[in-house]
Amino acid sequence: MKNARKIMIIAGEPSGDLHGANVVGALKKKHPDIRISGIGGDAMARAGMDLRFHIRDLSVMGVTEVLLKMRSIAGVFRGMERHLEQWAPDLLILIDYPGFNLKMAGVAKAMGIMVLYYISPKVWAWKQSRLKKIKKNVDHVALIFPFEVPLYRRWKIPHTFVGHPLLDCRDYAVSNVPGAKDGDFVIGLLPGSRNSEIDMLLEPLLKASLKIIHRNPRVRFLLSRADAVDKKHFDLILTRHSAHHHLQVIPGDVTQVLTQADLIIAASGTVTLEAALFAVPTIIVYKMSRISYALARLFVRIRHAGLANIIAGKEIMPELLQDNTSPEKISDMALHLLEGNLLLSMHRQLQMIPILLGGKGASRRVAALAFELMEPT
Repeated sequence: MKNARKIMIIAGEPSGDLHGANVVGALKKKHPDIRISGIGGDAMARAGMDLRFHIRDLSVMGVTEVLLKMRSIAGVFRGMERHLEQWAPDLLILIDYPGFNLKMAGVAKAMGIMVLYYISPKVWAWKQSRLKKIKKNVDHVALIFPFEVPLYRRWKIPHTFVGHPLLDCRDYAVSNVPGAKDGDFVIGLLPGSRNSEIDMLLEPLLKASLKIIHRNPRVRFLLSRADAVDKKHFDLILTRHSAHHHLQVIPGDVTQVLTQADLIIAASGTVTLEAALFAVPTIIVYKMSRISYALARLFVRIRHAGLANIIAGKEIMPELLQDNTSPEKISDMALHLLEGNLLLSMHRQLQMIPILLGGKGASRRVAALAFELMEPT
């Protein structure tokens, strides 16, 4: 392969910046002279990518300033369109952020630039119409879930299962066997990283914790407070329910909660997959507005909400959604799991999840795939 190949990468969110940085590092390790430009964040810049725009340029400019956000994103899109034409990269790698990236794929296709999509849209859950755009404008898709493979095979879209990027982010050492230590049971409460999730889930989790501790005084609680949530609002809810005396608030990274807990009660999302990678037994909870839930029931085409359950093809982690996310049902489920060997059984089943996800090395496999795509045919 000739020297000084050029790759453009577009990631529009913090998680994409993290996983994109690992890809940039893997590309640079394989070919140090590779030139990489695009949209990302501080992590991708540190890894060696020339930032044309920062992910903050794509973020919401204010809760009610929707028009301003749309204008900002449109400006970034036009700027990247010009850069794509002038710089003429050998390959465009798109990371998640489908609303923006699927349109950019169409632009690149029209220019004759090869496109690799990494962390593709969740077409397995909803909006399968996006598969038509992917088939038309994307040359190859790097899949992160094994259950995506049959869908892309059915649509005859070129694809490679590369594994999940979370496995490259840290070592998920499975050392905490639930119930094995002396003393109290530890339950971790993870109400979410969005203010809307805090509004819906923190109160029922706090009420459930009070019911649990009333029936089992040996339980203590660790409550995660994500950096992204409004601390004053979070603390106000705690004070309103006088719930702060029997639990410890853990700010920031959830790792401390995940590595200490015998059981997790968590908002549905990526954090439940992290819990699975640590093999921590988990109850998945989620609640949204009735209108949003009704729409989700119409359009979402999957049997389970939790990623670990979808990957396993069965419900390993119990799911309490919408009206089932009540303090009574949460506390009853938690107390049920604390009995007998149920936690240990779930712990053992979850140890299969990293294997099903392909093990470490997603970033390295994406880099190898990128160079393979750029080889002349």
